[in-house]
Amino acid sequence: MTNELEYNSERSKLIIPEYGRHIQKMVEHTVEIEDDEERNKVAKSIIAVMGNMNPHLRDVPDFQHKLWDQLFIISDFKLDVDSPFPKPSREMLEERPKRMTYPQNFPKYRFYGNNIKRMIDQANQWDDGPEKEGLIFTIANHMKKSYLSWNRDTVDDKVIFGHLSELSGGKINIDPTDEDLSEASELLRSNKKYAAKKPAKKSNRPRGRKRY
Repeated sequence: MTNELEYNSERSKLIIPEYGRHIQKMVEHTVEIEDDEERNKVAKSIIAVMGNMNPHLRDVPDFQHKLWDQLFIISDFKLDVDSPFPKPSREMLEERPKRMTYPQNFPKYRFYGNNIKRMIDQANQWDDGPEKEGLIFTIANHMKKSYLSWNRDTVDDKVIFGHLSELSGGKINIDPTDEDLSEASELLRSNKKYAAKKPAKKSNRPRGRKRY
């Protein structure tokens, strides 16, 4: 019995450890089967066993495709069987994905956020009318609220209108004497209401006698 012991150092490396040693041994055995019909039959049996490890997904077409791909990967792409899906290749697996471009936005007034700039650009595309005017004042009020979130001091509406004109490329110009924005106290009060809705953090202090 001592001669039959198998040490980890003598075993082949597990290609997909999630399936364990027995699945990999079954795949390695299937690769060595010479009869095509028998080899295909055994491969389908292995797919069934692999699917049983995730019974809620085994009948999903996309998951079946994944199982067959993993079967070829476990065999180190040496398995020659008839697959219902296109066979993957080593080159496809080792191919590095294209580098994704990350949007680089460096707004001048970062406390407004990037969404405000997108909203202003959208407002510039609208035709003049009550809807556009309402959208502009909604944006201005949101800008004022964002400004107060970073600076608790009151802010003059002229400052907000000036920033709005600058961010719109001079296309949106509001006369401060035409209409006033919401009061700073109202905007700050709405922020406090939103903060009050957040669940309070649980204290780790044990209940009972207070400690001073």
